Amino acid sequence: MEYRQLGNSGLRVPALSFGAGTFGGRGPLFGAWGTIDAREASRMIDISLEAGLNMFDSADVYSDGASEQVLGEAIKGRRDKIILSTKFALPVGDGPNDFGTSRHRLITATDAALKRLGTDYIDLLQLHSFDAFTPIEEVLSTLNDLVRAGKLRYIGVSNFAGWQIMKSLAVSDRLGYSRYVAHQVYYSLVGRDYEWDLMPLAQDQGLGALVWSPLGWGRLTGKIRRGTPIPDGSRLHETAQFGPPVEEDHLYDIVDVLDELSAETGKTVPQIAINWLLQRPTVASVIIGARNEQQLRDNLGAVGWSLSSDQITRLDTVSKRQPPYPHYPYYIQEGFARLNPPLSA
Repeated sequence: MEYRQLGNSGLRVPALSFGAGTFGGRGPLFGAWGTIDAREASRMIDISLEAGLNMFDSADVYSDGASEQVLGEAIKGRRDKIILSTKFALPVGDGPNDFGTSRHRLITATDAALKRLGTDYIDLLQLHSFDAFTPIEEVLSTLNDLVRAGKLRYIGVSNFAGWQIMKSLAVSDRLGYSRYVAHQVYYSLVGRDYEWDLMPLAQDQGLGALVWSPLGWGRLTGKIRRGTPIPDGSRLHETAQFGPPVEEDHLYDIVDVLDELSAETGKTVPQIAINWLLQRPTVASVIIGARNEQQLRDNLGAVGWSLSSDQITRLDTVSKRQPPYPHYPYYIQEGFARLNPPLSA
């Protein structure tokens, strides 16, 4: 397993981390993802640690807290070998303070997560969404207090817009608060929007990308191809409306190239899709999920080798989309390109 610095922090994280959304299995969305209990989760963690994957990500909304609880039970006796990551902000109830990132909510959510996880500290806490109702100074002062109290070690965000991150970082710099070092983002061959604003920001400001849904919400598993129905076992039947939209023809064009590369390399379609992400700028770790041991072992096979430059170019080309304004002039006009060179891999 390769280990990478998480943004401008001293924390080294594995190139692959494990998303515990399949733990617990409560509700229509997470129940469709997986129903792994503590015994099965312990086995998944055994396999992950043997492969060098030691970072596990959850959230308080995953299965109404059951994901964190199962994860906590499964890591008993080996907390010191684990990097724990979780997220707060989305609604966990109907009360007026059951959502957001107010001081009240952050302190309450931190204590509740620590109890469910069975630990006295969280290695990385990420805000699951931007809270426009709470002053950024309140959010960051609270997170800074929690870091100073030893309950959190590093902080980050998830699914933030560029201006929300920059304003937050400016407040941290001005007031001397702990800085965000990670951004958990959606990024895949079928969803490259991260590259337009958030990737340049991450490179400039020292944010490591933690990539969620690297297989495009289950579309790059190798089971979905042109002219064939979605397989009966696919979670897309029940969860497609919750995930990022993808144009079918664009998806099938990408899968055609993935199939070609699979034949050339002997690697599976998911392994190739994940390996492509690992070559991208700012990516610190790709979060893999698994409903069973076979899926986990297959995803772990995405590391320890690299696509060739020609193979990467073929994937870049087939997955490329014209960026939205104001970005497209920089990609189609030579003068703009000279002023704004592409990011280095």
